[in-house]
Amino acid sequence: MTDTKQRSRTDLAELARRIEATWAGETEDTEAVEAAIAALDAGEARLATPPEEPGGEWAVHAWVQKAILLYFRHAGMETHRVGPYEFHDKIPLKRDLAAAGVRVVPPGHVRYGAHVERGCVIMPGYVNIGAWVGAGTMVDTWATVGSGAQIGRGVHLSGGVGIGGVLEPPGARPVIVEDGAFIGSRSIVVEGVRVGAEAVLGANTVITASTPIIDVTGPEEVVHRGVVPPRAVVIPGTRPKRFPAGEYGVPCALIVGRRKASTDRKTSLNEVLREFAVAV
Repeated sequence: MTDTKQRSRTDLAELARRIEATWAGETEDTEAVEAAIAALDAGEARLATPPEEPGGEWAVHAWVQKAILLYFRHAGMETHRVGPYEFHDKIPLKRDLAAAGVRVVPPGHVRYGAHVERGCVIMPGYVNIGAWVGAGTMVDTWATVGSGAQIGRGVHLSGGVGIGGVLEPPGARPVIVEDGAFIGSRSIVVEGVRVGAEAVLGANTVITASTPIIDVTGPEEVVHRGVVPPRAVVIPGTRPKRFPAGEYGVPCALIVGRRKASTDRKTSLNEVLREFAVAV
């Protein structure tokens, strides 16, 4: 692993140039690949960065995805032993957790190349390479954070939540869960879906890029796809669809309300659970 220090934008731009050259087959710069993964691990580079202005789009950095794919290509299989546990893999475990102020409960697993900010708690869950997890976030038991997923600050991923990973094709948007969101037990968010700040997903909500996310709070439905609006309260639902064999209910997600801006996150969440009876 390459030792890292704080990198300027100029340094990252040069590193991106070297990764692009290696991806194109113009060179075989394994040093640049190692440096890129080390920068991810240290939080000096991110696979996607949030918008500078509210309501803007996240920027996806395809060169970072390429660096991870190149790392898989050149890294060799190794045996890693941690107490009674043995792993045989290309990517080692993340190190120096105490210095980083991160709690990982056995057998929780954070891969090298993922960045986890201070104050995070990783129960026996999993955080994959390229992921970024913000300060104060809880990754609860058996929750998984896929490759490159971007999880904001103060998020709660409840037990068994599945956050999908996206590395290919380079440039594809990863799954993004913004600050303060609450993802209920056994929910699944995949295919580059963006969950807005302080949104709440009830238990067992499944959202893919094509899932209709239907706001049913007004006189007429409003359908979103790929994005859960900020502060939305969402539960799983079905809507009828006709097939040759008959009419059946197909999965959708229903926006049944909004968290109130007048309350803080903790009070607001408790209020949501009471007011909308959302299972978590």
